[in-house]
Amino acid sequence: MTSDDMRRAVAHRVAALRAERGLSLSELARRAGIGKGSLSELEAGQRNPTLDTLYAIAGQLGVPLTALLGEQSGTEGTGESIDVSLLHVEHHDDGATTEVFWLRLTPNGIRTSPAHGPGVIESLYVATGSVSAGPTGNERPAGPGETVTWVSDVAHTYRSGPRGTQAVLTIHSPG
Repeated sequence: MTSDDMRRAVAHRVAALRAERGLSLSELARRAGIGKGSLSELEAGQRNPTLDTLYAIAGQLGVPLTALLGEQSGTEGTGESIDVSLLHVEHHDDGATTEVFWLRLTPNGIRTSPAHGPGVIESLYVATGSVSAGPTGNERPAGPGETVTWVSDVAHTYRSGPRGTQAVLTIHSPG
């Protein structure tokens, strides 16, 4: 899939989910904290969304990130200090979803993610480097071979060490 194809697919998913929830463009933009013009361009397939924008929209629509990005393994997203690549998505019988990403943080990179839906749990397994991660202001450190887990229904932060971080991130969203 080309980047143009992916941008159009994301645009279609955002517009369809917004319409399903009966939200106007203005209302979703307000709730997500983004400009109405930016959301309009995104839905028209004229703008490449950042991870920050997609997370903000997904949170307000009450869906996992992959509901916007798609579920094809290898799908990538970027944001300030972070790159992610989708490894796998699992849908459970109870309606829950588990997303698995390969995550790369730049050296001394800081990424703050907006709150996800109620009961969403993140686990970060550090493969290389070091990180402090968890609810903003209450991050916990982890090095190679260690895991940090938290409920991500509040803003949360990832802070990489001086060599950067490579990790496996799982996000479990209840049904």
